[in-house]
Amino acid sequence: MVSAILLVGIVVAVFVGFNIGGSSTGIAWGPAVGAGVIGKTSAAALMSIFVFIGGWTVGRNVIDTMGGDIVPAEVFTLQASIVVLFFIGLGMLLANLFGVPVPTSMTAVGAIAGLGLATETLDMVVMGRIVSWWVVTPIIAFWIGGIVGRYVYPHLDRYFEIRQSEGPLLTLERSGLVPTPAMGPGTTGKELTTTILIVVIACYMAFGAGASNVANAVAPLVGSGALDVGGYDGTDLGIAIGALAISLGGFTIARRTMEAVGNDLTELPLLAALIVAVTAASITTFLSAIGIPISLVMATVMTIVGLGWGRASRTASIAGLARGEDTLELSTNVLTQETPDVPKIGQEEPDDVLEADDLVRPDAVARFVAFWIIGPSASAGLAYGFFLFVPL
Repeated sequence: MVSAILLVGIVVAVFVGFNIGGSSTGIAWGPAVGAGVIGKTSAAALMSIFVFIGGWTVGRNVIDTMGGDIVPAEVFTLQASIVVLFFIGLGMLLANLFGVPVPTSMTAVGAIAGLGLATETLDMVVMGRIVSWWVVTPIIAFWIGGIVGRYVYPHLDRYFEIRQSEGPLLTLERSGLVPTPAMGPGTTGKELTTTILIVVIACYMAFGAGASNVANAVAPLVGSGALDVGGYDGTDLGIAIGALAISLGGFTIARRTMEAVGNDLTELPLLAALIVAVTAASITTFLSAIGIPISLVMATVMTIVGLGWGRASRTASIAGLARGEDTLELSTNVLTQETPDVPKIGQEEPDDVLEADDLVRPDAVARFVAFWIIGPSASAGLAYGFFLFVPL
């Protein structure tokens, strides 16, 4: 018989997973949706499948870290687990209401750290290892994007230009007895191949999101042992619950965050979306495999920002920037412009590129970063205050 308090815990875990789905689906599929490659409903369906696969495989390592390494497993009583999950969900809900993808791993670890501080059981070595990766990850993502944008992207754009045609990508050929898929009236082989590749990479991002974020929804319950019921392994049952809840969020509140990532931060063409997806998914999957709760939000957003900075900085030489002779124009949306002849570093871009809209929108970046700080801080502070005065 499942106790009433365990049912409450499961409901709270679903609430957390629901909000995780709203945030991480936007991050995984925002670039592809913003580039017009796939619709929101299709993105949510694929997200559901690969989140489960990621959680079932690599995600077990992150569950172990969050369910018993940051604080001892015995600290996670069922009551304490419910409170921790509640504060995780509250922090993410605030960000989702504003359409900003919050770093779910940071929010979850913040709430667990609040419990550890209040009970004086926080493992500072484990926390130091996790936080060090939080500091390094956005730097790595930014500089990968920056280097690609400054030195590689213009040449990729020149020799591997990807144009999106008007009309449907695929159509159904009905001349025979059985309808068969065929390329749309303006679709090229390169466009079709690249579109498929972007969807594959987005699925890879969804896998990485599941590897990291399923743990955020269920690790406290798994750590408490409350899900070891009815002969089921608690980790397996927790992964199923977390993946289902994330899927629900992907089909509902994720629509706003997909728009925020795909359209508010920058206008992403297909090539840029592909670079962002590969970089963010690789960073997230690697760190999840070694048991680090890491945010797909950071890697994705900072890769986008790095691409914009790197591409805009081509008009300035490193020596000129150091001497203050060159200035950096961030109001050049060169990723969306054709560049038939790639200028050398330090040379001016073509006039039509310089007159384009903003590549990186500072107000959107500031809004994202603010909620990266507010969400985890709120969950940690609320959890610490609660457990300090209401020990469970």
